[in-house]
Amino acid sequence: SRERGSGTGGFLFWGQTSEAVTRDLNRPDGRDFFLLDDEVLSEVSFVSLRVLPGEDASCLNLNRAQRPRLLGVNPAELAYRNAFTFASVDRSQSDAANPWLLLNDQRSDGAIPAIADQNSMLWAMGKQIGDTLQYTDGQGNEFDLVLVGGVANSVLQGNLFIAEDYFVERFPHAEGYQAFLIDGPFEQQEEVATALGRAFRNIGMELVPTVQRMADFNAVQNTYLSTFQLLGGLGLILGSLGLGVVVLRNIWERRGELALLRAVGFQPKALRRMVL
Repeated sequence: SRERGSGTGGFLFWGQTSEAVTRDLNRPDGRDFFLLDDEVLSEVSFVSLRVLPGEDASCLNLNRAQRPRLLGVNPAELAYRNAFTFASVDRSQSDAANPWLLLNDQRSDGAIPAIADQNSMLWAMGKQIGDTLQYTDGQGNEFDLVLVGGVANSVLQGNLFIAEDYFVERFPHAEGYQAFLIDGPFEQQEEVATALGRAFRNIGMELVPTVQRMADFNAVQNTYLSTFQLLGGLGLILGSLGLGVVVLRNIWERRGELALLRAVGFQPKALRRMVL
C-alpha cells in the first residue's frame, strides 16, 4: 500500500471537506492559514481536487452512473509522483510518457480528456477507452468528455478526473477544493490524522485512510465475485445432474437395442464405451 503503483497511489489519506478550501495547501500562505507547519505536518503534502457533484460510479452504487462525480486535478501533481497503475490507456492522441499528462491534451474534436478507475469505467458506467460522456457546463452548454485512461483497481473509484484548467474553464462557479489525496509518513499516520483533524476542524474535513478505502471497495467487489461463483457453481451442479438424468433415460429407452448388440456378440466393455 505504500508503493506508488498500488491501488492507494502511495497516499496516506483520502480527504473530503464540507466547505471549499480556497487556498493552496502546499504553498506557505495556505499552510500558515491552516497552521500546517508544525512538526507533525511538516512532511505532509496535498493533491487538491476541485469537485463537481454527481453520481457515485463506484461498486457501492448498483445503478448505472450516467454523470459521475467530476474532479479537477493538476495532472503534474500525480505525474511526477507516478501515482497508480493504468490498466488501459489511449495513445492515439498523444505519446505522453505518463498517462496522467494525457489530461492536458487538446483534442481536434473539442472533447475534454478524462481518466477513471478501470472497474468504474467498465461496470458502473458501461464505457471503455475512447467512449464519451456528455456534461453541461456552468453556462448551460453541453460538452463531451472522452475517456483516455483507466486506473487499475484503486481508491479513485466512483469519480472522473479531468485537468484542473479545463475544470475551471467549464465550471468557474465551483470555487476551491473539496477533495484531497494526502501524502505523509505512514509511521505517523495517527498523529497526522489528529493534527489534520485539528487544523481543518472548521471546514469539516473527513479523513479516510487509503488502505481502509481500498479494503471497503474490495470487500464489495469480492462479495460480488463470491455470489457469482456460488451461482455459477450451482448452475454447474444442476447442469451436470440434468445431463446425467438425460443419459440414464437414454440408456433406459435403448435397453432393447443394447440387448440385441449383446446377443450378436458385442462385449459389455464395448457397450459401456459406446454409452459413455
